[in-house]
Amino acid sequence: MPERDDLLALVTDQRTNFLFTVENLDDTQARARTTVSELTLGGLLKHLGLVQRSWLDVVAGTAPAKIDWADLDPDGNRMTDAEKLPELLEAFHAAAADFDRTVREEADLDREVTLPEYPWSPPEPVRWTVRHVLWHIFREITHHSGHADIIREALDGASTTLRMKEAAEKGQ
Repeated sequence: MPERDDLLALVTDQRTNFLFTVENLDDTQARARTTVSELTLGGLLKHLGLVQRSWLDVVAGTAPAKIDWADLDPDGNRMTDAEKLPELLEAFHAAAADFDRTVREEADLDREVTLPEYPWSPPEPVRWTVRHVLWHIFREITHHSGHADIIREALDGASTTLRMKEAAEKGQ
C-alpha cells in the first residue's frame, strides 16, 4: 500500500474511533469535566479540528511566522457555553476533509516547511518535511483519542473499544 494510502487509512481509523467516543452526547455532556483535567469531550473535538486546520496552514505556507502567548486562543481547548456540538463536529469534519485532500494532492512529502516560532520554540527556525507535519497531526489525533476515551468512560461508562467491536461486527 502506498505511503499516502497508509497515512489516510490510519488517520481515518483514529478519527473514526475518536468520533465513536463523542457520539450520542448532548452539549452538557460534551462540556462536562469528568477527571481532574480541564479536558472535556467537546473541548477535545474543538481542539482536534483546530489542530488539523492550523498545521495545514503550515503546510500551505499561510501560518503566521511568529505566534506569541497573546495570539493563542484561551478557548482553543474548551467548548464554550455558546458553542454547540453539531457545529464542532462540522468544523472537525471540514478540517478532516482538508487534511485528506492535502495528503492526496501534496506533490512532495519531502518538501520542507518552516514552523511558526512559538514562545517555547528553540532560538533557530524549525523546519519539518510535509510528511513530518502530517504524521504530527496523526499523533495529535491518537494522543487525544486516548484522553477522550478516559473522559467518556468516566462520564457514562461508554466504551470506545466496545463501540469499535460493534462497528467491526456490522462491517462499518
